Amino acid sequence: MLIIAGVITLIIMVVGVVGNCLTVVALIRNAKIRTVAAAFIASLCISDLLFCFLVVPFAASQFFHGTWIHGDVLCSMIPLLRYGSVGVSLLSIVIISINRYILIAWPSLYPSIFTKTKVTLYIIGIWTFSYSLQIPTLLGIWGKFGLDEKLGTCSITEDENGRTPKTMLFVCGFALPCIIIIISYATIYWVVRQSHKRMAEHTTSTNYKRSEMHITKMVLVIFICFVVCYLPIALVKILDKDVRHPPIHVICYILLYLASCVNPVVYVTMNKQYRQAYLNTIRCNFINNIDSYNTQPQNSKTHLSVNYFKNMVIKSPKV
Repeated sequence: MLIIAGVITLIIMVVGVVGNCLTVVALIRNAKIRTVAAAFIASLCISDLLFCFLVVPFAASQFFHGTWIHGDVLCSMIPLLRYGSVGVSLLSIVIISINRYILIAWPSLYPSIFTKTKVTLYIIGIWTFSYSLQIPTLLGIWGKFGLDEKLGTCSITEDENGRTPKTMLFVCGFALPCIIIIISYATIYWVVRQSHKRMAEHTTSTNYKRSEMHITKMVLVIFICFVVCYLPIALVKILDKDVRHPPIHVICYILLYLASCVNPVVYVTMNKQYRQAYLNTIRCNFINNIDSYNTQPQNSKTHLSVNYFKNMVIKSPKV
């Protein structure tokens, strides 16, 4: 089972890296989708990208070897990155949900709350807060990062006094943000129902609201996917502390890693503008490389495959 889990994890890593890279490039290149919400989505993608680059490869290695083989330092850093990434992802969804709520329920306040400067500060705050929560554990003050011998994974373990911040992280870093998101969307639903007749009287406003509602629904699906992927591992760590059922833990970890690659799939399937942005980005890269090849001297064209590969790897995307 561990070999199969390792293979699945590697597939998740590849899909996650490609999907999130493509999303970030598409957001940079396409002005139509470069909104305030897109800034938070980009932050979410970068978090998932780092997770795929820095966490998932070691998870695959652990599945293949059946234990941790990369030393104590990395065994402390990997769970730090994992928990920090979870915090960034969920808080990004929280701020997008609040963004959607204010846009729909309090449109007159929206421009002053979500200026470019404030959005930048919000994103910096999300990253700072998410990783600051891990500092006491990193220093061994409240729990510690290390090898969980019961499961053979690097995670948060009890410190010398038998303390661990897992319950606090679950409540403050998962349950509370989820409650905020649920309240935001419940309020959005109520506001939309109340204002549906008024919106229908203004075609321009309706078209604009419809576009914004597509993004709102997309973020709701992202949140649902997040909960489906992260809630099982959170519950199993509470309900099966002694690891009596290892296969369940393995499945829950795979779901955890799956969360890092599922968002680009949601963007493509649920939003026409994002789908078109992806196609434009892929098409632009392909055409640029063909044009680059056509402008080369004739004798260099005999090395098509080499030059094409170099262009794909070396040439940076236009912004």
